[in-house]
Amino acid sequence: MNTGEGMVDAQALLLSATAGALLRTPGPESGAARSSRISRGTMLVHADMHNHTLLSDGVGAPEAAFPSMRDAGLDVAALTDHAVRGAAVEGTGMGGTPWIGLDRAGWRRTGEFAEAYDRPGEFTAIRGFEWSHPWWGHVNAWFTDEFTDVATHGAMDELYAWLTTVGRRNGVPTAGLAGFNHPGREDGRFAGFRYAAAAAEQMVSLEMFNRTDDYLFQGVAAGATAPLVACLNAGWRPGLLGVSDEHSANWGLQPGTGRAGLWVAEHSRAGVAEALRARRFFATRVAGLRVDATAGGVRMGSVLRHRQGPVEFVLDVAGGASWIGRALQVQVLRPDTPVPSVADVVEMRCGDLARFTVPMSIEDGHWTVLRLADPDTRDATQGPPNHPANNYAVAYTSPWFLQP
Repeated sequence: MNTGEGMVDAQALLLSATAGALLRTPGPESGAARSSRISRGTMLVHADMHNHTLLSDGVGAPEAAFPSMRDAGLDVAALTDHAVRGAAVEGTGMGGTPWIGLDRAGWRRTGEFAEAYDRPGEFTAIRGFEWSHPWWGHVNAWFTDEFTDVATHGAMDELYAWLTTVGRRNGVPTAGLAGFNHPGREDGRFAGFRYAAAAAEQMVSLEMFNRTDDYLFQGVAAGATAPLVACLNAGWRPGLLGVSDEHSANWGLQPGTGRAGLWVAEHSRAGVAEALRARRFFATRVAGLRVDATAGGVRMGSVLRHRQGPVEFVLDVAGGASWIGRALQVQVLRPDTPVPSVADVVEMRCGDLARFTVPMSIEDGHWTVLRLADPDTRDATQGPPNHPANNYAVAYTSPWFLQP
């Protein structure tokens, strides 16, 4: 492994200054600078794309949610109340229980709050909803004009068909982005992650951190395949997301909960949607963390043209003052069953720019992910004994998708 500080040119300095002027700091402790040392043309925004209010089964007033997340230092936030039986309770705007969930009045109210607090260049407020099936699983959707529930579209193929209808114009994806939530928590596992090609471009995310939990080994102890493996091996190409899935009134304020870092070309709803479509984001549990990575010269979330031989990874990781110099372990995850294999383990320190090369063959599988972990702390959810990824994850990059 080679480490060293990258050279920052005038363009990067200008981008950093612009980002600093436009974006809020990510919490009580200022996080890392918002410009990457290895990529150009984007800035980092800190996001939480999964939150609830008393419009479904949360306890906090919806009008307080966006201000709380903004004041906590998040740059991008979404309200995604459950849509379960909304069609049966029209007109109240108050679902009250998870078995009722969002109704049309609540959907309108969520949109009004998002409009009131959205400030391009300062804070991006997004209306979404969570399609919530007790067996198949839960799916977040963002950037749709309408919402649906399991009473209306009660199977995965029905949801995918609805999503492609509301999110396409003349056959071209325009909006209607969605993601797999807390994967594997519900036994149906999205119909076994059965692939639906028509919806593939719009299913942009897979949650790896939900609340304080790492979902890498979810269900493995009971004999299931790891959700990351099942999803990617089925053919889906999501980026990896961290979310708080907040149900209390402490939006943005719970330490150690999931969040995401999005690399956006502009700080706006359009910029967020573009970064999600490009899978140009990472999952983390650390406020203010910056992670950018390339493999073979292309950024995370991208297609990597590679058949066999060495792949060079370049990894930029930085955090706030308390994270400078912290020991980190980089694990190169590759396909295997029932859990991913670890092709290499690289030691680095937060603040370093790391370069390392890993031999890789497409014959062993068509994706790879970098997992950043604390080498000395065990995670609460364990995989097979002595698996190299049984320690505490700090972040996941989005995958690279190998193609010849």
